[in-house]
Amino acid sequence: MRSVGTVLSLVVLATVVATFARRWRIPAPSLLVVAGLAVALLPGTPQIQISPEIIGLVVLPPLLYASAEDMPWRELRAVWKPVGVLAVGLVLASAAAVAAVASLVTPLPWQMALVLGAVLSSTDPVAVTALGRRLALPPKVQMLVQAESLFNDATSLVLFRVAVGVAVTSAAADWGSAGAEFMVLAGGGTLIGAALAAVVALIRRRTEEPVLETVISLVTPYAAYVLAEAAHTSGVTSVVVAGVVLGGRGDRLTNARIRLQLHAVYGTVVFLLESVVFSLIGLALPAQVRALSDGDRTWPLYALAVAGTLIAVRLLWLAPLSAVVQRKGGIQRMNWRVPMVLTWAGTRGVVPLAAALSIPVATADGAALTQRPLVLVLTTSVVVVTLVVQGFTLAPVVRRSGIALEPDHTEREEAAARCSLAGAGIRRLDELAELEAAPDVVIDRLRRGLNARLEDARDRLTDTDGVLPAESADLVYRQLRRDLIVVETAELQRLFDEHAISDTTRRRLQRSLDLEEARLADA
Repeated sequence: MRSVGTVLSLVVLATVVATFARRWRIPAPSLLVVAGLAVALLPGTPQIQISPEIIGLVVLPPLLYASAEDMPWRELRAVWKPVGVLAVGLVLASAAAVAAVASLVTPLPWQMALVLGAVLSSTDPVAVTALGRRLALPPKVQMLVQAESLFNDATSLVLFRVAVGVAVTSAAADWGSAGAEFMVLAGGGTLIGAALAAVVALIRRRTEEPVLETVISLVTPYAAYVLAEAAHTSGVTSVVVAGVVLGGRGDRLTNARIRLQLHAVYGTVVFLLESVVFSLIGLALPAQVRALSDGDRTWPLYALAVAGTLIAVRLLWLAPLSAVVQRKGGIQRMNWRVPMVLTWAGTRGVVPLAAALSIPVATADGAALTQRPLVLVLTTSVVVVTLVVQGFTLAPVVRRSGIALEPDHTEREEAAARCSLAGAGIRRLDELAELEAAPDVVIDRLRRGLNARLEDARDRLTDTDGVLPAESADLVYRQLRRDLIVVETAELQRLFDEHAISDTTRRRLQRSLDLEEARLADA
């Protein structure tokens, strides 16, 4: 009962904090970490023990899946080369740099310093997605940050396994087998995730029951994770691949009512899990600090040194990569704003914490890993530093850089897309009028509604509601309006496929069409 009460208290705390975060327009994850720290320092607060199995099996899969579902194929294909460089090269460079700095400035032996480097080498998809949700970044920049955080898990996981093996057995690192293990983790996770996505897609195409559809969607990330881990591959990669595949086809697998229900359910699940896990990060640090020995009391300096190393290595890696990409794009003069934003957006979070908690407590011969508490403290403190410092300042950095999309840009794009959708509906009405396929009163009503939407698109005003004089005419109206929504949906997909609109605009307009279709079904 005590654990249940703790979880409920965290949910209440998270709800209050999220409310203030929205009102103050600051990132909720950062404020949740601060709130967790503040609560942990209060007298009488129970000590929180975080289980890596709970984080890995309960929290991570749905959060990763929700992030991957928002990743469109089009933008992903455009950035796959730099993502590959960051997911492998930058992870290796970050791990090596952190290991070197930690072995020099901390009491950690080089084996445990390597473990720390492997734990902190990759950015965290949950933190990156949560912090970047409200930022008006250009689509390619947003996609690069998010895709990097989702696909660098396999590299960091292989490094972590090699480093833990060295620390536990005191044997030399077998880098030859590490390459083969990377292929098994990444390749196996990709295959399992894609295969599961194909099976789920077949099931969802034949399912029209909202409750069953919701259950399938909630179970999918857990199935992808468990199956991949059982096959000794990367569960995170499997969940990400399944989310990307199904997210790109979600509009074709279900109807409007089910999509709206899934959106509401997943929004609630993501809010609860993110709120609890970011609060736990803050709550866990004081208890971990109390477990340190007297010789490790200068851990704040160690943590700042490690956090500074991660930021410096990231900037030094991203600057030349950005220069190459810009030069290929025809830009001769180096623009430092993009690598600066990409550097500051590379936060750590849930995944490194789960990895650190899974470090064994003893070596192969039974001796205790005495430096494990320090690694836990440094990992958690670096996570807290990145979430608080970078989290609170990321929005100002983006604004000062000048690369953020202006609100007018998004509004103009959406208004133009609404005009195209209304135009497609009007053309379809003209065809129906020529064929005399519906009563004139119904055609006229639909035309008036579409014309109003077309004229008032810049004000984002829709006016398709009204009352028909006859029940039969109302039935015909609703049927024809549903047919027009199908046409408008096809036009929306065409605009997206032809790169006329961004994925953000497509999702917003698709939700608007889904809401209208759901209202028609309930009428």
